[in-house]
Amino acid sequence: MSTTYSELRAQLASLTTEAFRPELAEIDRLSTLEIARTMNGEDRSVPAAVARRLPEIAAAIDATAERMARGGRLIYLGAGTAGRLGVLDASECPPTFNTDPSQVVGLIAGGPSAMVQAVEGAEDSKELAAADLDALGVGPDDTVVGISASGRTPYAIGAVEHARAAGALTIGLSCNEDSALAAAAEHGIEVVAGPELLTGSTRLKAGTAQKLVLNMISTITMIRLGKTYGNLMVDVRASNEKLRARSRRIVALATGAPDEQIEAALTAAGGEVKNAILIILAGVDGPTAAQRLKDSRGHLRAALHPTP
Repeated sequence: MSTTYSELRAQLASLTTEAFRPELAEIDRLSTLEIARTMNGEDRSVPAAVARRLPEIAAAIDATAERMARGGRLIYLGAGTAGRLGVLDASECPPTFNTDPSQVVGLIAGGPSAMVQAVEGAEDSKELAAADLDALGVGPDDTVVGISASGRTPYAIGAVEHARAAGALTIGLSCNEDSALAAAAEHGIEVVAGPELLTGSTRLKAGTAQKLVLNMISTITMIRLGKTYGNLMVDVRASNEKLRARSRRIVALATGAPDEQIEAALTAAGGEVKNAILIILAGVDGPTAAQRLKDSRGHLRAALHPTP
């Protein structure tokens, strides 16, 4: 047995996410319903673990929104499950908030093929993370989020270290206390949900915790950037029939206008939901609505009540 292997084994043994639970050692002998109930009970601990880190999460979001308002990007980096969760969150921003695909980016160690098949050794390379960020030209207005359940993944730590050296805002999201990732980042977020049902399977509670936090980071940042009006997705991109129907419903909920007026407003707005709402509520034409939104940096409430 090599010293390296012994050291790694000792490191893993010290992590909450890797802890063995003797009380579940015979879980495979339970009925399917009993296992499902056990899993469900385990999952209930995740929101509470996230709740304990809400002040840190909110501070990270405010800092992210400030930079994105200046034109910066939100960039997620991780390996394995953590990387996939970052790519998932990034990929959902364009259809939900009409962001440019380059505005919220998810990078996974080993590249796109690692989404479906592990790329050996990729997560162990800080240099790979640095190269991935250099390819994007990361700078001071950007926010880089390193994601790692263990908090010790070199790819995620390397991403945060390299981004911080480039002047970017850095966030380290992990599921163990006193993690190297959180220590490396300007904003460390450690959501400790406890040992997993299956020893070391961090796609379970840790993955759920990371998904919840990433949901908060992207969603609340977009709210701060004016991508919503109340709880309505007024920047939704109507790229299919379902979303076109949703667009009309959003305009209806925001204005209470009849169908004919909604159709006319959407036509005048070139299909842009936010513009259509402004046309109806402010009684302005399409070009005026567009100018008001430009002046308010896309914030519909401010456009409805412009300052002289």
